[in-house]
Parts: sequence; C-alpha cells; structure tokens
Amino acid sequence: MESHQSSVILLLLSLCSLLLISPSHSQTCTSQTFTNNALYSKCLDLPHLSSYLHWTYNTTNTSLSIAFIAQPAGTNGWVCWAINPNGTGMAGSQALIAFKSSGAMTVKTYDITAIGPITESKISFEVWDLSAEESGGTITLFAKLKLSGKSDSVNQVWQVGPSVTGGVPDAHAMGTDNKASFSTLNLTAGQTSSTGGLDSRTKNRNIHGVLNVVSWGILFPVGAIIARYLRTFESADPAWFYLHAFCQVSAYAIGVAGWATGLKLGGQSQGIIYTHHRNIGIALFCLATVQIFALFLRPKKDHKYRFYWNIYHHGIGYTIIILGIVNLFKGYDILQPEKKWKSAYIIVLIVLGAISLLLEAITWVVVLRRKSSKSTKPHDGYNNGEDRQ
Repeated sequence: MESHQSSVILLLLSLCSLLLISPSHSQTCTSQTFTNNALYSKCLDLPHLSSYLHWTYNTTNTSLSIAFIAQPAGTNGWVCWAINPNGTGMAGSQALIAFKSSGAMTVKTYDITAIGPITESKISFEVWDLSAEESGGTITLFAKLKLSGKSDSVNQVWQVGPSVTGGVPDAHAMGTDNKASFSTLNLTAGQTSSTGGLDSRTKNRNIHGVLNVVSWGILFPVGAIIARYLRTFESADPAWFYLHAFCQVSAYAIGVAGWATGLKLGGQSQGIIYTHHRNIGIALFCLATVQIFALFLRPKKDHKYRFYWNIYHHGIGYTIIILGIVNLFKGYDILQPEKKWKSAYIIVLIVLGAISLLLEAITWVVVLRRKSSKSTKPHDGYNNGEDRQ
C-alpha cells in the first residue's frame, strides 16, 4: 500500500516538473524551444509585457535573426517587435507585426512615422524569412534583418495589441507597461538597458505639454477673465490692469518656452510631422507676439483710436484662447498621457467656465444698477432738470 502511494506521489511530482519546464509555461527564455528547431545564440526576458527575444547577430555581414515571443492583449490580437534607428519610442520605428489573417498567421512590415492609424509599408531594413506561429494564445514572430552600419546595439521597441480590424492592427493600450516597452539592446553582449524611466525625448514632450497647458490653457484665459470682469468694479482699478498684464506676459513667456521645446522636438523627429498641431502652434506664437505689442500701442481711454484698439486687442485675445485650447487637445491626442491628466484639464476648463458665467451675471447686475442709478439722478441739483430754465 505504501509502495503504491509512493508511486502515485512520484508520478504527480513528475507531471508537475514537466509542466514547470514546458516551453508554454516557461518563465525564462532559456527554457523555450521552437517547433522549427531554430537555434539562437542569445535570448532575453524582456522587462515588460511578458515578452521574450531570441537572436543571433552576425557581426561579419550585420545580419540579425530574431524570434520574438509575446501574448497578444486579446484573442484576435497582435504582437510587434521593432527597431527605432533614430529614437527610443514607437514613433519612427521600423516595425514587424504578427497577427492572424484569414485564419493563418502573417507578419507585415510598418514604417511607424507617427502615433495613430498605421498602413503596411516597406521599412528601412532589408527583411526576409518572415513568419509567425501561434500556440496556446502566444505568438512567436520569426524574422531576419540586414542592419545598417557596424553598431553592436539597437533601440528596440515591442508591443502587444487587442485586435485587428480589416487586416489593420488596432491601437494598443496605454498602460504603464505599454509605455515602458522599449530599451537599448546590445546585440553582442546579450544585454538590454532601459532608461529606468522616461527617455530624454519623452521628458521633452512632457515638458512641452506642461508648459503649454499652463500658458495657453490656463494663464491666458485667467488673464482674460480678470480684464473682462474685475474692471467693472471701480475699487479694482487699476489693480485689475496690472493683474491682467502680469498673467498675459507670464503666459506669453511660458508659451514661448513651450513653443521652443516643440521646435526642438520637431528637429529631433525627422519625418514625423503633426501638421495641424504645428501650424496652430505657429499661429499662436505669432498672434501672442502681436498681442504683447498691444501693451505698448495702447492709447488713452479718450483717444479717438481707442475704440479700434479695443477691437484689435479683444479679437486677438479671444482667438488666442480658442486656438490654444483646441491645440492643447490635439497635443493630448499626440502625447496620449494617462487619462487623468486630460480629465484634470477638462475639469479646469469647466471651473473657469463656471466662474465666467457667475461673474458675467454679477457684471450685468452691477452695470444695470449703475445705469438705473444714473437715469434717476437729478441733474445740476434740480429734479431731473424739470425746474431748469
């Protein structure tokens, strides 16, 4: 009886050990094997998205043979491995994407020129022997590439997506792991190094976004609210003017810094152009510069040109506010930060809008009472001029 129990226990332990070392349940790349019996000189457990990379690099002819293993984010999803020759993120990368098409696995190439919908296209590297296989919900992508130059390291990017629609991979999630799935791969040493956070370009993008939100999105509208509503109260004169000027000049200075950061990002991203965002940004800079000159061209209240100056100043001011807000939302779509940041700015806009509505109502009450008081006030010490000769 004891011998029988011992046999059963040994059998269970053996089955468990087989499951643990099975490639489909492997937790490290060293125990993974391939159905085509391919062998690679090096492998790595990539730090995000439960992905693995196997490769062999021929230093003589700079050819790279790879097998990338990952699990799609959905049952009809896709996996991607890419090289970015000029940066560290997905934008600008030369990508290989594997997914199921018409019931069979396929691998297609994509030149990711910008964040957004992608179209199959040739990439800057010569590629051959593209194939993919799926097993147990995991996709393995095989490829061979001819690298340019003699560098022993490349900027790699990898990603997984939830679905494919009409033969086109749909957008992936924007979770922490998705945003961090890039690194520098040392082809000869078999090491990968991450930036340990955000790369310099991503930091510049974030700085660009923060500066523009503060300037065009907050300070300029606040300055306009001060000018429109505080000037109604006689006790606020001339304090309202100095507050208004301080907000607008500060907004302009911060906005110029954000605009300059955007120009720097554009110079670092050759071939990646966000046309509408860029054009609106240029228009904002030009209009804001003209608006600042309004401080030096401001005529006195009783000057005959003051009426036309008001039209010029107010028209350009409201145009800047509208274009600034529109461009900020375009920037959010490009940068794609965590949803909470976009939601936070929407809340700021709602609060500013509510304050404006409240002050608008108060202003009308004050103005109407002031007019009513003037209309009933006696003229020259007589009752409405009735006894005036």
